[in-house]
Amino acid sequence: MNPIQRVLAILVDPAVAWIAIAKEPDDAARVLTGYVALLALIPAAFGFIGACVVGAVVPGAGLVRAPILDGLFGAVFAYVVSCATVLVLGLLIEVLAPTFDGRKNFDSAFKLALFSYTPVWLCGVFLLAPGLRFLGLIGFYGAYILWLGLPPLMKAPERNALPYTAAIVASACVLLLISSAAQRAVFGAAAF
Repeated sequence: MNPIQRVLAILVDPAVAWIAIAKEPDDAARVLTGYVALLALIPAAFGFIGACVVGAVVPGAGLVRAPILDGLFGAVFAYVVSCATVLVLGLLIEVLAPTFDGRKNFDSAFKLALFSYTPVWLCGVFLLAPGLRFLGLIGFYGAYILWLGLPPLMKAPERNALPYTAAIVASACVLLLISSAAQRAVFGAAAF
């Protein structure tokens, strides 16, 4: 399935999409290069454009734009961290599986992490303008997608899907906060 069809399927009817994903052969490298590599570009590219081209109005300073080189390094950093975050979430999903009566399987856990992260990547378009960044909260739709995917992919009982989801979402929020703090520490005002 091509990435656009997969994005639409996972967003419009995630329950049906998870059944199809569960039946697909496990090939983490193919999914990483054909899906993650493309979608992780969205927040990196739009963050770069928002920080370096559009800029932000700062009271007392007027319109402030990040230097192009800082923005470029920030975009590369954001891209790498985004890909790494999905990998770490996949590992976490696998490690937590027995705690919630699920089956340990990294390939399934990785697919679960990356496909449920789709709304977060798509919300990267809101990095284009500082006034729209709050719309990034729409990315929490990924928690619902994750909740639907835990039973078919990790074989977790439905009664455990909600606490399992809560543990993963809380961990993802911590990872996002850490990566944001690291990006701000390294790039300062150029961070987006």
